[in-house]
Amino acid sequence: MILYILIVLGLATFFVVHRGLKGPTPSDRIVALDNITTITTAGLVLLGLYFDRYIYIDVALIYGVLSFIGVLTLARYLEGGL
Repeated sequence: MILYILIVLGLATFFVVHRGLKGPTPSDRIVALDNITTITTAGLVLLGLYFDRYIYIDVALIYGVLSFIGVLTLARYLEGGL
């Protein structure tokens, strides 16, 4: 079961990185960055459940909050609001 989830996460990462590199606008690249952080958060939760180490889930929560703040900051910078 975990192998299938890892395959799906790997495919999703491949497509998101492709969109981030090819994205014609900076908004596309920011959305790709946000998706990569979401995939990474899901991967950390999956690792925490697989290895039965709940510290990974705590790290995933903190990483999710920090990535959310980072994406908001980048989006605000693109609009010229800083």
